[in-house]
Amino acid sequence: MSIATRKGDSGTTGLLHGQRVPKDHPQVEAVGAFDELNVEVGAARMLCGDAGVREFLGAVQAHLVSLMGEVACAEEDAERHAASRFARLAEADLGRLDVLVAALESGNPRLDGWATPGANPLSLAFDRARVAARRAERRLAALPGSGRRVRPLLMQWTNRLSDVLWLLARGADAGPGEA
Repeated sequence: MSIATRKGDSGTTGLLHGQRVPKDHPQVEAVGAFDELNVEVGAARMLCGDAGVREFLGAVQAHLVSLMGEVACAEEDAERHAASRFARLAEADLGRLDVLVAALESGNPRLDGWATPGANPLSLAFDRARVAARRAERRLAALPGSGRRVRPLLMQWTNRLSDVLWLLARGADAGPGEA
């Protein structure tokens, strides 16, 4: 079986349970933004020397795959997806991000205005992931306008993830071993 199915040659792509939509459909845009975020998180994970943060980022990537699956379902397939064996974000996943925000903030990060990305490769990687998270969040927020409901938890988790990534970037600004 080849990855080149040629089904998309006409400008359409398939949602998770088979419905075909234009490639610029809002759900495809949202899934694409989360896919880009997954790549940026992977880049930060690769550069990070802290094993705990690397493990956290790996878990984030798994959650992003789950989130993309949920967003990639047509509205009429949302209940089918919810009842399936596919993993879904849970309240506990949001809670873990809240705990991490509190832990990172307890280190008294520099909060004196806009950060200037690029202090070093790791802080830049976290900032790139953060801006990708914000873009994905905007695409997710746009879905209800096109008729696709979004569980509030998905918005909350994405918003909180961008906060964590910002805090990780500020910690990494100081240099190796900080994030």
